Amino acid sequence: MEWENQTILVEFFLRGLSGYPRLELLFYVLVLIMYVVILLGNGTLILISILDSHLHTPMYFFLGNLSFLDICFTTVSIPPMLVSFLSEKKTISFSGCAVQMFLGLAMGTTECVLLGMMAFDRYVAICNPLRYSVIMSKGSYVPMAAGSWIIGVVNSTVQTGCVVQLPFCRNNVINHFTCEILAVMKLACADISGNEFIMLVATTLFIMTPLLLIIISYTLIIMSILRIRSSEGRSKVFSTCSAHLTVVIIFYGTILFMYMKPKSKETLNSDDMDATDKLVSVFYGVMTPMINPLIYSLRNKDVKEAVKHLLRRKVFNK
Repeated sequence: MEWENQTILVEFFLRGLSGYPRLELLFYVLVLIMYVVILLGNGTLILISILDSHLHTPMYFFLGNLSFLDICFTTVSIPPMLVSFLSEKKTISFSGCAVQMFLGLAMGTTECVLLGMMAFDRYVAICNPLRYSVIMSKGSYVPMAAGSWIIGVVNSTVQTGCVVQLPFCRNNVINHFTCEILAVMKLACADISGNEFIMLVATTLFIMTPLLLIIISYTLIIMSILRIRSSEGRSKVFSTCSAHLTVVIIFYGTILFMYMKPKSKETLNSDDMDATDKLVSVFYGVMTPMINPLIYSLRNKDVKEAVKHLLRRKVFNK
């Protein structure tokens, strides 16, 4: 009877950094500053990719999608996190948690697939430049970007739908800042092996497959670059894809650390691992979207010129 009376859960408690008020205040200030930088940086990239006709190419169309995705992803997760830092009541409704899981997973999956599409674009541009305009025509790159969003929504619908159907009993404490899907699954008082299998399949399809495409694309790109005789030519060609490669390394490196580290290590010192997971989650959810526009701005002459041109237009208009 005690079990049955506690199978209907109406809200979750987000532990986050509960018990460390000074640390919460520090994190609040840091995350707020980072969020403002995310909005300004990614918003600027979207603006210049629309206004500057020189950037109306597949590469910058994908980059605009990536920037919009980062804004959406952080807007879903950061404002509730900031509220929880200052609020004594750190609870979220079951339905609110489900929405947060759905949006977070959809954005994360979309970004994985989108980065794979961007790697393919760089491969065609460097290894097959004469056919680039044919292969990466508007009839190709627009459906590729749209497909990335559709895949994200479909994957999130399936996985979130499976999680919300699980029974949740006594424990409603999520040891996280947000409703992260793995943290929520661990609270279920039922066998979650089916959910874990679905997650494994989804991880293979939507994280590892794009990663494989990225690895193959950059292997072929590097082989093509090495065939260029002049060092100046190699440097010029590599500069066209170095920004994307840097973003890929940071993004996938963080994901692989979070979700594919050996489980046996977690059991050795669960508290330390929980703290590490939270910090890595913040890095993945806040730092990565913040540094993406910085990387593309600092390592891309076209973007820097477009920003200068936009600023000059504003000055002259005044």
